[in-house]
Amino acid sequence: MNNKIITTLLLSAFLFLSCGKDQKEITENTPAIPVKMSGNSVSTNPSFVTASGKIEAENSANVSTRMMGYVTKVHVKVGQKVNAGQLLVSINNTDLQAKKAQVEASILQATAAFNNAKKDYERFTVLFNQQSASQKELDDMTSRYEMAKAGLEAAKQMRNEVVAQFGYSNIIAPFSGEVTNTFVKEGDMANPGMPLVSIEGASHLQVTAMVSESDIANIQNGMAVKILVKSINKTVTGKVTELSSSAKNTGGLYLVKINLTQTDKAILSGMFVNVQFPLANKTLTTVISDKVLVPESALVKQGQLTGIYTVGNGNTAILRWLRIGKTFDNQVEVLSGLSAEEPYIVSAEGKLFNGAKVSIQ
Repeated sequence: MNNKIITTLLLSAFLFLSCGKDQKEITENTPAIPVKMSGNSVSTNPSFVTASGKIEAENSANVSTRMMGYVTKVHVKVGQKVNAGQLLVSINNTDLQAKKAQVEASILQATAAFNNAKKDYERFTVLFNQQSASQKELDDMTSRYEMAKAGLEAAKQMRNEVVAQFGYSNIIAPFSGEVTNTFVKEGDMANPGMPLVSIEGASHLQVTAMVSESDIANIQNGMAVKILVKSINKTVTGKVTELSSSAKNTGGLYLVKINLTQTDKAILSGMFVNVQFPLANKTLTTVISDKVLVPESALVKQGQLTGIYTVGNGNTAILRWLRIGKTFDNQVEVLSGLSAEEPYIVSAEGKLFNGAKVSIQ
């Protein structure tokens, strides 16, 4: 029994050594992969700070109503271009039609009473001047005239109120733009304050970015910035137009708004961006710690991990896992895993793997 165990162990050891030898021979017999190395990692105080942001329309609105009623027709669809004043949604206004008819009748009645009172007032004024009417009779006619005048004005104001209510039953576009969403369909009940249609003015786009407290001192109103649109990999220019001085309601981050000075048809509302703000206060650059920056193209990503290849003893590739930070143009900040003086592989003329032989060009 003991002899069998010893024989099995010897056989396993032999196979293990044989496999290791074969693997080593395969690695040694594989031609070296030509690679290009960096000098040292870029270690510098960048001349700008970055922040994440989002493209949005400068003009945007969720159009609603102040009255309750059934939606009789939705006149627009999502993605449709609309002009200012264009009809979007119609709400049942039968009750308003009845109220308007009542108001019109009240105006006719008030007008007749006013005209009659006016004639009496004018006649008694003449009679009073001819000393054919007493002061009390003139005062009574004057009061009747003023009351009739006020009654006519009240009826007209009531008509203005009804006309204004019609404006809430026929929902129109407040500005020219594009319909981005419809929240109701025909037959739905519209309630006061309930959004019916969402509109964005597509001609004027802006960026809203949230900036940390360590970077906000470097940003000034009116400064020119660069904006990298991630999804389409394009860089455009912009200008800071609004700068919040409080982070009380934004979780410790400061709101910055940027108008795009350079536009592109491929840029759409909702796209995420990286904004680069040049350092406005040069004295603060001495406070910022040195950053290790590497080209984004040199990084290797496997799932949630990010690494970079360096060269070890015997000219073999070694994969180093990194912890990365902010992105500056096409360079990425390395927080840990690579020192500033350490060279790394920038590009290779073949597929690299951990332990591969490399030839430095």
